[in-house]
Amino acid sequence: MTAIDEEMRPAREAMAREVERLMAELAPRLNHKALSDRVLRVLADVPRHLFVPTDRMSEAYLNRPVPIGYGQTISQPFIVALMTDLLDIGPDDRVLEIGTGCGYQTAILAGLARSVFTIELCRPLAERAAKTFEAIGLTNVTTRVGDGYLGWPEEAPFDAIVVTAAPPSIPDALLDQLKPGGRLVVPVGDRSQQLILVEKRRDQSTILREIIPVCFVPLTRRDDRPG
Repeated sequence: MTAIDEEMRPAREAMAREVERLMAELAPRLNHKALSDRVLRVLADVPRHLFVPTDRMSEAYLNRPVPIGYGQTISQPFIVALMTDLLDIGPDDRVLEIGTGCGYQTAILAGLARSVFTIELCRPLAERAAKTFEAIGLTNVTTRVGDGYLGWPEEAPFDAIVVTAAPPSIPDALLDQLKPGGRLVVPVGDRSQQLILVEKRRDQSTILREIIPVCFVPLTRRDDRPG
């Protein structure tokens, strides 16, 4: 951490406390326990200000999304924490992320898992995120530019999968690449979206649970993009 990053620590810790307070308030409605200490620790450690555009740095530790360009946003810290906690990541887990974006969610995952594989369709965002990972010393993240609907079959299966943009339905490829006993968290829908937790049983069957209404940008495919 640089001196500036350490100066930002009180703001990060205040953000983590706000997220913890909001989670405690909403936990009964979400049928979810309080956030784990591991998730709160990483939330307070990862320098979110390095993942937002420089002209939006004053918004880095507010509990709200921030535009990052190319029609994308960095998600609200509460949603990042909730999605991460739902994955129940262990220190030896291998995690797949669909939608690298600016890389903030990736960095949170990297602080909890053994390795993170992250896919981004927009090359400039993927390259910017990779530079940020290098700058903060993340060595357990592997990036790829590609179609997230296809997942990363050559690295499957994964203990956990998170999708940071909303497909109209859960891609079959991601369900196939989830390890039995694993968890997938994904916002699903078009105008009306729900955050969904999928748990894959040992017999390959799945249990789906709706967590909370959300609003994410659509998960696009290469064919969806102009040109």
